[in-house]
Amino acid sequence: MYAIIRTGGKQYKVAKDDVIAVEKIAADPGQSITLNDVLALGDAGSITLGSPIVAGAEVKAEVAEQTRGDKIIVFKKKRRKNYRRKYGHRQCLTMLKIVDIKAAGKAVVKKTASESSEHSSSKKPAQAKSNKNTTDIKNPTKKKTAAKKAVQQSSPSVQPGDDAEKTATVKKQTSGKAAQKTQS
Repeated sequence: MYAIIRTGGKQYKVAKDDVIAVEKIAADPGQSITLNDVLALGDAGSITLGSPIVAGAEVKAEVAEQTRGDKIIVFKKKRRKNYRRKYGHRQCLTMLKIVDIKAAGKAVVKKTASESSEHSSSKKPAQAKSNKNTTDIKNPTKKKTAAKKAVQQSSPSVQPGDDAEKTATVKKQTSGKAAQKTQS
């Protein structure tokens, strides 16, 4: 049995008797702690997922030691400005030994590996149907034509006797003459 836990803003996949290094937890070496942020549980092909955590599940761990990680160098520089700063950092870590994984309470989602593949394949046709109504991102010409149609539909209609109608017909006539000149 394995569990995916969250501690220190990170997620870890753990099993019984694993030793992991996590961000510092305020506990003495040898002390037992309980981690309640269990995101998922797995056992022999079945997975129990939480939304966001599995209700009632917990992972018991024992603090092996409090230690510090490797030193990293933080170097800042701005060229041609005579600005250089060099810092070092060592992260405080807690080494945890996983003692027990307890899966109490209801399973929110329980499915085997074969069910998950069938479930994901059934989603693909539904997604294809919904994509037919949207514009195609890969083909920008479809976007342009859709935008042109929207502009044409939203333009105000010209009523007879308006000056706008006269200017529109004059523009059409002049553009037609210019096109004839370029063709000959």
